[in-house]
Amino acid sequence: MIVNESSATTATHEVRNQPPPLERYNLFERDRALAEGLRREGADWAEEQVSEFGALMGTRHMIELGFQANRYTPVLRTHDQFGNRIDEVEYHPAYHELMKTAMQARLHCLPWSEPQQGVHVARAALMYLMCQIESGILCPISMTFASVPTLSHQPELAVEWGPRILSSQYDPRFVPAGQKTAALIGMAMTEKQGGSDVRANTTRAMPLGMGGEGREYELTGHKWFCSAPMCDAFLTLAQTDKGLSCFFVPRWLPDGTRNRFLIQRLKDKLGNRSNASSEIEYDRTWARMVGEEGRGVATIIDMVGHTRFDCAITSAALMRQAVSQAAHHAAHRFAFSHLLSEQPLMQNVLADLAIEAEAATVGMLRLARAYDEARQDTRAQAFARLATAVLKYWICKRTPGHVYEAMECLGGNGYVEESIMPRLYREAPVSSIWEGSGNVISLDVLRAMARSPEALPAFLYELTDSRGADRRLDKFIFDLHQELNDLTDLESRARTITEKMALALQGALLVRYSPPAIADAFCASRLERGAGAVYGTLPAGVDFKQIIERAWH
Repeated sequence: MIVNESSATTATHEVRNQPPPLERYNLFERDRALAEGLRREGADWAEEQVSEFGALMGTRHMIELGFQANRYTPVLRTHDQFGNRIDEVEYHPAYHELMKTAMQARLHCLPWSEPQQGVHVARAALMYLMCQIESGILCPISMTFASVPTLSHQPELAVEWGPRILSSQYDPRFVPAGQKTAALIGMAMTEKQGGSDVRANTTRAMPLGMGGEGREYELTGHKWFCSAPMCDAFLTLAQTDKGLSCFFVPRWLPDGTRNRFLIQRLKDKLGNRSNASSEIEYDRTWARMVGEEGRGVATIIDMVGHTRFDCAITSAALMRQAVSQAAHHAAHRFAFSHLLSEQPLMQNVLADLAIEAEAATVGMLRLARAYDEARQDTRAQAFARLATAVLKYWICKRTPGHVYEAMECLGGNGYVEESIMPRLYREAPVSSIWEGSGNVISLDVLRAMARSPEALPAFLYELTDSRGADRRLDKFIFDLHQELNDLTDLESRARTITEKMALALQGALLVRYSPPAIADAFCASRLERGAGAVYGTLPAGVDFKQIIERAWH
């Protein structure tokens, strides 16, 4: 008998029991919590734009751009072929296309260019959708967005640079900002000896003349982390005779020559690979002071607050994409003669992951509304100040474990680079570390309550509308009051206090806005039992199927 070798070989490579690629879907329309929140929090006018953006993010082309931007990472060119210092970073074309897409959607400026009710909510939704495809580019996008409130401390700089920041026409050329269609703003604060303790910075600023607000200085020092070094200008901190001050450092001088902005190396990071993060040196680098001399932290704090809020948005987005990947896989994969999605223990895991993701999404959208209302409402302003720190801490802390558990739902398929899961997993710790790690942020919660007497009452007021909706939530909020009234050992308890505040806020929002199955499961698993258990340990009686159907319909 003659065996057809070609047929025999082909038979061994039959592909079956594998899910189709997760592509060609609308990320917005598949996300009920996001869609409901967009309308509820005042951005219903943006639904068409957000839906179109969600459809764009789900295309095969955009998904592949995310893979390419992370596969072909930035390259530093310190010198040209003749030995001249150039300090330029080269990016793959996919990076530039993603940046162009983000800026066309005005992720970097929407609340400033189109101020109206719900505009922060609309921008948060757009950021959340884009992050699910590629998050590295959102670093320069976020910093550019957050720079606007800080630049307002120096009106002449705001007038000069404002139109460039508000432009949606991405321009990657390395030329003076006045020749470009748009400009990006970065930030360089931390130094190797201080890290989060920016008051330990040693970079010095020497005045070129009288000195003072808006005046010219020369900076000398070393910044340990400077993200997105190809931005057109940077906000940075340096010491003067009156203390730590804020400065504006453009890459090009007014005469059209390059500023002395020396990129020493690019950081070889765990994740966030598409985004260049660098060490830089200032060597008599030209800068202008922003705001009052000696009050650099107070000047730049608005920028930090907005970037911390963006950390909460992007972490919620990573969780959402992790749920989408896990639920999609489970809906197509058979094991032991049944779909994974039909098996009770897998349903428990998927439902638990979906609850965590919805709690993060609902929380960050409520916070976005507070930013919208803060312009005219002092209570909303106080709530935003405290809730930003609370949610930044908790959502970012929950993300790494959440993404890992979702990866495990895919098994080996989730552990290989062809899957997006390794990238999500590497990305997950970034937002918890950047813009203030866990200790810094939980201590900031205490600081906000101590320095802004109206902040805690505003936060607790947000919980009152949920009173009586769930006995477990009522008890948890009562216990939170007791915790907050105990003034002993506050610093050592800062993480515990922050965690309880976050859970109380998420619980209050879920019982008001989410289906009873979601709210009941959250209260049972996070408030009654505690949030530390691994995912997939929801108690008996939880409606797994309803929760999963809501998350992935």
